Amino acid sequence: MEILENNKLEVVKGYLAKAMDYPRYRALVSKLAMTGASTGPNQSELYVNYTKLGDKRMSRWEKTFQISEEVERKLKSYDRELVFLVLTESWCGDAAASLPVMNKIAEASPNISLKVILRDESLDLMDAFLTNGARSIPKLIVLDKAKNEIIGEWGPRPSIATLMVEDYKWEHGKLSDEFKQELQVWYNKNKGQNILEDIVELLALK
Repeated sequence: MEILENNKLEVVKGYLAKAMDYPRYRALVSKLAMTGASTGPNQSELYVNYTKLGDKRMSRWEKTFQISEEVERKLKSYDRELVFLVLTESWCGDAAASLPVMNKIAEASPNISLKVILRDESLDLMDAFLTNGARSIPKLIVLDKAKNEIIGEWGPRPSIATLMVEDYKWEHGKLSDEFKQELQVWYNKNKGQNILEDIVELLALK
């Protein structure tokens, strides 16, 4: 059932107290990867392997992703107090690329905090922020604390990757394992810059 726009804010605020900070989420993913488990109800070998892969990818992104001096300067002087609330799961490949970038953005600004919540434990929240009717993750919800309003959302993929997926689906009907691998190659080559560009645009940094 579609949730009315004016009810979305209350749903978001209701979940903020339950959300994890980024270090706690990373510790959870690393522990699951080490013990052969995954977030969510699906504990298949496939999802466990995706979690292990995601843990390695996030570690790599945390070490290699860089914000330019210009953007970092803008983030440091950003005066709106925001919360980034992200819906995700440990097995999500797109989230493994995106969450470290979001964390670096939040770290660069004294007025932005990042909170993470698991999709399958938060379905009413997820259903308020569907993508083309689907529970696609990661989904970033941006809350302005001072104005008490949601100023935007992002996800599940950066704009260029979204076009790649749409074009492939148009031609082939569904995503193949080969295409998913090509998408990860694109993420590695792009080095998180398209994600950064999208979020900078969303925040209207000047």
